[in-house]
Amino acid sequence: MTTVPSTPTSDGLAGLSGLGGAPAGLPDVTLLAQLAGEFFAALPSGSHDARLPFGAPPQPPQTELALANRAPALAPAPARPAAAPDEAVDAATGTGRAANPVYGVPEAYAAALPRVESPEPPRGPSAPSSPYYFLGEASAYPSTASTASTAPTALPSHKDASPDVPEDRVTARSFGLPGDTELRALLAGLDGGKREHAPAAPGAPAFYFLAPSQEEAAPAIGQSPRPAFDVQAVRRDFPILQERVNGRPLIWFDNAATTHKPQAVIDRLAYFYQHENSNIHRAAHELAARATDAYEGARNKVARFLGAAQTEEIIFVRGTTEGINLIAKTWGAQNVGEGDEIIVSHLEHHANIVPWQQLAAAKGAKIKVIPVDDSGQVLLGEYRKLLTSRTRIVSVTQVSNALGTVVPVKEIVAEAHRFGAVAVVDGAQSVSHMRVNVQDIDADFFVFSGHKIFGPTGIGVVYGKRDILEAMPPWQGGGNMIADVTFEKTVYHGAPTRFEAGTGNIADAVGLGAALDYVERIGLENIARYEHDLLVYATRGLLTVPGLKLIGTAQDKASVLSFVLDGYRPEEVGKALNEEGIAVRSGHHCAQPILRRFGQEATVRPSLAFYNTCEEVDTLVAVLKRLAGNTGRKAR
Repeated sequence: MTTVPSTPTSDGLAGLSGLGGAPAGLPDVTLLAQLAGEFFAALPSGSHDARLPFGAPPQPPQTELALANRAPALAPAPARPAAAPDEAVDAATGTGRAANPVYGVPEAYAAALPRVESPEPPRGPSAPSSPYYFLGEASAYPSTASTASTAPTALPSHKDASPDVPEDRVTARSFGLPGDTELRALLAGLDGGKREHAPAAPGAPAFYFLAPSQEEAAPAIGQSPRPAFDVQAVRRDFPILQERVNGRPLIWFDNAATTHKPQAVIDRLAYFYQHENSNIHRAAHELAARATDAYEGARNKVARFLGAAQTEEIIFVRGTTEGINLIAKTWGAQNVGEGDEIIVSHLEHHANIVPWQQLAAAKGAKIKVIPVDDSGQVLLGEYRKLLTSRTRIVSVTQVSNALGTVVPVKEIVAEAHRFGAVAVVDGAQSVSHMRVNVQDIDADFFVFSGHKIFGPTGIGVVYGKRDILEAMPPWQGGGNMIADVTFEKTVYHGAPTRFEAGTGNIADAVGLGAALDYVERIGLENIARYEHDLLVYATRGLLTVPGLKLIGTAQDKASVLSFVLDGYRPEEVGKALNEEGIAVRSGHHCAQPILRRFGQEATVRPSLAFYNTCEEVDTLVAVLKRLAGNTGRKAR
């Protein structure tokens, strides 16, 4: 009989996976590894739900229930009572026991991290008999096509759904990963004291996310009311993280370019093609009805996720780039004229520069640029000087893809509205790291891409205020977006259908909905706390590498670390890291203006997600230190 490890460590799983396949007549070793992980997580020594990345925190009522992110073959048989897995979990999460430690943190630091009790899981609706949690979508989200009324669909705000959840990351408390004290000292003075904001008080953290809430101090060790974040449980949901590159475990630090997909998203896509695949419009036949309900259900999920007032404010596109082009070629073409002004920031991705350049060239308009300080943060005072009565559009990123700077978009939007301008927010790099509420920001448009938030590629979203969308012309013509066509004229549907000509990316929209489900089950506030403590840890580590220079040291940053290393071109560093199984992006990151602002044509850009660990950061730092030590011997 094969002996299995006594604890579900990542090394143990790697050992099982490395057996190269099961002997004839025995179960596959990957299946055994997954089942072993679930078994040990349910033992009395652990307190977390094996199906979730941590003990289930209080959540608002949901119509969908997670089923362990299992592949269909692992789902419970129909005859088995659906409540059995929950009962097993409940038995394992009794009170009076110490919770699991936080996995993914070096052992030397683990004792200093909060150990918390998992709260009693809420008693929600029972699990569906089907192994697919998302089968409730058809009844939960009726298609707009099936509804006789054209009245807008109102959605609850985030505060209505969960009053105890902070609306932004500033109020989210730190997990306390190591390094904040040392980091403050290392970063002191990196920007030469040229930041526009007021100087921090003595002893204040270098990054906002190290600060406690204004309403309460950071919890003492052992007193946190929140469950531990189990990064190893999260990692088990992402099958690609078991890949090996050049004989080494994959370390994925290229999350700003694209994120990986959890098994729940992979399963949802497979189920769509197996059971729902059809073009939409419910009246055609049964599969069309299923596809329509799944597609419109995904639109509802996006609207709730962004805090939109109505589902009709959500347009599906291919991604952020297409979304910005849609706005430029519809609202922009209709409202921008000769002598008008368009404002962008120095931080922008090319996708938030080129469409506006094209519009300005076609209309005779002018582009103005918000400058940044030496830390990489926009200068609000200089921005205010750019605004005039001729300003028509202000379009800014919420998080810089090249530097990680978190831009104060709420203030930027408010100033734009004072001058009657429309405000566009590029959220491609923000939605996976922080809670976004478009009504709170008051953005007129908000765009993001699904593949940046653990969803499929080829699907993205444009949010637009309903009254603005209804006044905009369509930008493409064809099927689906028309109410009536004659050879003399065409009558278009209202928003959002008028902007979705032709057959949409139905399956990937549904996959995006599953990705948002997954993120919401973990909790964006939990993700934000973990990621930004990890960012502190990684920043501290990189600053110990001789000859390494960080590009972008704004006080408010998301999980991007951009740097150059003395003696090496960025592509050489990227190649050396790849040989060790570490994936980073090296180049100009489609953001040449901001890199040139700092005198660079390219940088190395590790970017973090909530499935990365301190051990992975340690490996990155060790390789970089080895490179730094070899600069004298490197061939010129």
